[in-house]
Amino acid sequence: MTGPAGPLPDVPPADTPPDPGPPRTAALVLAAGASRRLGEPKQLLDWEGRPLLQYVLEQVRGLADVEPVAAVLGSRRQQIMERVDLTGTMVVENLDWREGMASSLRAGLDALLADPSLERAFIFLGDQPDAGPAVADRLREAQDVSGKPAVIPRYRYARGHPVLIARALWPRLISGLDGDQGARNLFAAYPEWVEEVQVPRDPPGDIDTPDDLRRLRNRYRPS
Repeated sequence: MTGPAGPLPDVPPADTPPDPGPPRTAALVLAAGASRRLGEPKQLLDWEGRPLLQYVLEQVRGLADVEPVAAVLGSRRQQIMERVDLTGTMVVENLDWREGMASSLRAGLDALLADPSLERAFIFLGDQPDAGPAVADRLREAQDVSGKPAVIPRYRYARGHPVLIARALWPRLISGLDGDQGARNLFAAYPEWVEEVQVPRDPPGDIDTPDDLRRLRNRYRPS
């Protein structure tokens, strides 16, 4: 079709739906534990010149198209909030933090459910500074292809974090988790939910004891 000024641009049919874009993705960083075996709050350990939790949050906030980023806090919440830069971070308080990791996952997912536009969420651990963004990107790609509601990296010898969980599973996890195992047992019971992504490296190290901290610093030396 032409007009006075020349050819008119093609106009899509009126019933063509708009491109919805990529699924809206959030991230939870679980950091509510008491660090009993370490003897001091692991969230506040020095890592590359700043508190460990702040370092982890910076890595997660650096992921493209991930918002909001939420930190689930419990033990020593006030102390952590005073010392960690939480700019750009949604804070979720876990009043049941003594019950273990599952309580933090429940609290975090329950908070995310309030936003009906969110479609999936990464789960990171606040004491794993070496769970890099490259793995998270691979999980998103795998879920986009497989459609499985849970995508988990399998490192050389074990599953690990981060984990990517579709919204359809959030109510099931909120109602079905307890203890300190997170969603591990539930995913083992329902393998049809899970897509594994092979990652040819050691799993991210977490910090539960002073020895863990020494090993991780020796393995992953921040520049």
